[in-house]
Amino acid sequence: MTTTNTLSAHAYAAPAAKAPLERTTIPRRPVGARDILIEIKYAGICHSDIHQARDGWGEGIYPMVPGHEIAGVVTEAGSSVTRYRPGDRVGVGCFVDSCRECDQCRAGREQHCERGMTGTYNALDRNGDPTYGGYSTHIVVDEDYAVRVPDALPLDVAAPLLCAGITLYSPLSRWGAGPGRKVAIVGLGGLGHMGVKIAHAMGAEVTVLSQTLRKEADGRALGAEAFHATSDPATFEKLAGTFDLIVSTVSAPLDFDAYLSLLKTDGALVNVGAPEEPVSLNLFSLITGRRTLAGSMIGGIAETQEMLDFCAEHGLGAEIELIRADQINEAYERVLASDVRYRFVIDASTI
Repeated sequence: MTTTNTLSAHAYAAPAAKAPLERTTIPRRPVGARDILIEIKYAGICHSDIHQARDGWGEGIYPMVPGHEIAGVVTEAGSSVTRYRPGDRVGVGCFVDSCRECDQCRAGREQHCERGMTGTYNALDRNGDPTYGGYSTHIVVDEDYAVRVPDALPLDVAAPLLCAGITLYSPLSRWGAGPGRKVAIVGLGGLGHMGVKIAHAMGAEVTVLSQTLRKEADGRALGAEAFHATSDPATFEKLAGTFDLIVSTVSAPLDFDAYLSLLKTDGALVNVGAPEEPVSLNLFSLITGRRTLAGSMIGGIAETQEMLDFCAEHGLGAEIELIRADQINEAYERVLASDVRYRFVIDASTI
């Protein structure tokens, strides 16, 4: 790698919508004064990678290099960089830039930038060039959009925290998961398993709501005190009015009226999954119980750092299956079949 001109990096990319990912070479911008060059060590596979690579959320930019759960090591720092130096362990999450000037950015909520955040991949940067994600050997980012990975967190289990971790930490923190609060996590997958771990570490009483009881032993081992099958109608009768907070991690449409009935008065159902299909809702479910239906999307840079520090303090990393880069397409199919416990992580040295 040389930084005198545009860089090149090896990567795995989808050449077109729904096409299998294949090994290729991509350009990376030269290291600017405020940039850091990161040698990627590990990259998690998020369900949203599959949605975007297969055009599930609208027209994509191809070739597309997915990956926004990135953990690696700084190998070069620009002349004006103050936060990092070569050898530092860092992470990059779901976005790599924002306007920095709007009220949201100034409040540390860059993910809600009023002019639109710049996604780590499948986006255009301020120069109009496409961004490429973490299924790659290297990435160049502005130092303000990287976070420090604490030494207590191994890089492989830390990578999924850059999306899955912050996606659950943010609503659990925002809606007050903690001692004396009953929290339900819907779905025990890549997102949900981190929700159980984090909510338990925050001191909440945690329940998992899953379609079947197949993963009950796992859920309890991760910190859940109860586990219920949502395919059983009796579950909704038994648990009516039970929870202060429900966080749904599933990407399939839910019967929101049924789930809202599980909340106490003033309880909140927060959705972090993103179904491709429209959903319906009877507003009386909200009105009669003074309940809240909300959404949450990742977190800002400061909150992401807070999450990493929290996870390091409590010994929380993702449960992962480490794969070679040439196993990505197989891993995608296994994610869709719910055949992963609980996050695939790519060893970037195999790219």
